[in-house]
Amino acid sequence: MSYLLDANVFIQAKNLHYGLDFCPAFWEWLVEQNQAGKVFSIEKVGDEIQVGGDDLSEWAKDLGHDFFLNPDSAVLQRLGDVSQWATSNGYEATAITTFFQVADYYLVGHALADGFTVVTHEIPSSSVKKIKIPNACVGVDVKFMTPFEMLRHENARFVLGATS
Repeated sequence: MSYLLDANVFIQAKNLHYGLDFCPAFWEWLVEQNQAGKVFSIEKVGDEIQVGGDDLSEWAKDLGHDFFLNPDSAVLQRLGDVSQWATSNGYEATAITTFFQVADYYLVGHALADGFTVVTHEIPSSSVKKIKIPNACVGVDVKFMTPFEMLRHENARFVLGATS
């Protein structure tokens, strides 16, 4: 299984559970899994991270297009399917417009085109005021999970080294 990570995975990891300063193993694991062809994100998420101008943006800036994938023609074609779903499910016009302008739309389209599982902290919602990633994933038949589910599924282990 290969994964596409939402911006909130990186941001919450940095701010809460896996700070770059005290849990470098998490960040190393992401890079290793990317090199193994399992963990990616998309260019628009990379752009969102770069806006932060912090340690996270520094970490991400050298990863490039091997980690933060650019959309190709297959992705652009599948965005039409995501767009069709979004416009035909009773969401308010502002919710739809906003969805089309943010990385979430491209994340779901990319996952649909290439068979990725989307990883996000978002949870489904019945609100028509905002389109949530899990709702869009269900709507177009894309798998999604939390970062913790991904880590468990991949048997990630962040173990302290032996002390001398």
